[in-house]
Amino acid sequence: MIEWTGTPAYKQVAEDLRRRIAEGEFARTGQLPSLAQIRERYDVTVTVARDAIRQLKTDGLAVSHQGKGAFLTSDSVTLVRQAGPESAIAELRDEMSRLKSEVNELRERVAALEAG
Repeated sequence: MIEWTGTPAYKQVAEDLRRRIAEGEFARTGQLPSLAQIRERYDVTVTVARDAIRQLKTDGLAVSHQGKGAFLTSDSVTLVRQAGPESAIAELRDEMSRLKSEVNELRERVAALEAG
């Protein structure tokens, strides 16, 4: 599920969890998958799973209770649906900036190789 795109793995996992929240997958119980379930589904480390949940908490979509897991906030579905296009645009801008930087670096390397 996680691909090498330059986007950190935890952000990819968090984004997929946001999508699943928006689709109402966790609405019945309000509970997000456990760290073990995230690790298994996305084939990631426990650190990546923790960071993905931490990102959702930072975004106001989840709260966690030690020993019980992470749960959706009462307005998580609304927040995810409202953030839709704006969030995607911000991510695309970040990605474009990163790609521009990489292209400039590659241009410099090519110029150095051609000069040398």
